[in-house]
Amino acid sequence: MNRARCLLPLALLLLAVPPAGALEPANPHANPRVRAILAYVAGLEAPTNGHILSGQFAGFGRGANTRLMDQVHDRTGQWPALIGVDYADFEHGSLTTQAPNQAAIAYWKAGGLVTVSAHLFNPANPNGGGLRDKGADLADLLDPGSPAHTRWMGELELIAAGLKELKEAGVVVLWRPFHEMNGGWFWWGAKDPAAFIRVWRHMYDYFTTSKGLDHLIWVYSPNHGDKTAAYYPGDNYADLAGLDAYTDFVDPAHIKGYPAIAGLKKPFGFTEYGPHGPQNPPGDYDYRRLLSGLRQNFPRAVFFMSWDGQWSLARNQEAATMLADPAVVNRAALPAGLAGPGR
Repeated sequence: MNRARCLLPLALLLLAVPPAGALEPANPHANPRVRAILAYVAGLEAPTNGHILSGQFAGFGRGANTRLMDQVHDRTGQWPALIGVDYADFEHGSLTTQAPNQAAIAYWKAGGLVTVSAHLFNPANPNGGGLRDKGADLADLLDPGSPAHTRWMGELELIAAGLKELKEAGVVVLWRPFHEMNGGWFWWGAKDPAAFIRVWRHMYDYFTTSKGLDHLIWVYSPNHGDKTAAYYPGDNYADLAGLDAYTDFVDPAHIKGYPAIAGLKKPFGFTEYGPHGPQNPPGDYDYRRLLSGLRQNFPRAVFFMSWDGQWSLARNQEAATMLADPAVVNRAALPAGLAGPGR
């Protein structure tokens, strides 16, 4: 039996008095299941436990569904612990929540954890889209007199409505906004850190205070490389920290910036992982190398999420061996009631 099953069951996690110094949610009004999941994830870290949650991204917008999760299971005999979906509607330069939420709810009901991201459209672009626009001024998003502010608030409304649907379905969401903000390829990226932090905190306050979204676990996820901690919004605005990395080589020579982000007081993981690189991988990666590299070089890691397509657990080699390792927690090994309709 996987040792992760020996952790406190959910009922005890909910009733136990947290020890001094225990991880508290960024949102003091976070619901009990958020607190239980955070406590569980924090407890996976070595040397206390030394386990890592498996994860698989399952699609964007209208293309999000659970089919890739089925393929992973068909190939490996395991369901990843974590499903990832994204609200981007690339075809229309906007966001869509229906299909991602359907996939998220289905996987949650089956006992899996859920992470949601959004490749945001640029509110400074009146035509929509603009994911890779250059020159966006983040200050305009928070200026009530700016057209970009009006469009930004509309974008936040779209996201909040989608997240509210998940709340009403009982789903706890690992919410991962503004990913790879230290890189210059998205409109929000490589900006002044202070300006970025103001925008993050504005979203946090709006979702938390104005919208009452108490089911969110806030995930800070720069790309590996420079300034991985420079954009961190603060302990009161984030719950988990991670790195996005696309490389075969899971070591400090190829994945940069780990010491800075590992120094943050939050559980750490690989929020996106793709073997070979960001473009057209051949699908011949030996996934045992990921687990070996995490153990040797990134000891704080307690979760990973493989990207979709040719990067995925369903398209590469030795994924079954990696997922069967006793250190890996798949969906079936999550404590009963941690996710899903039961308590």
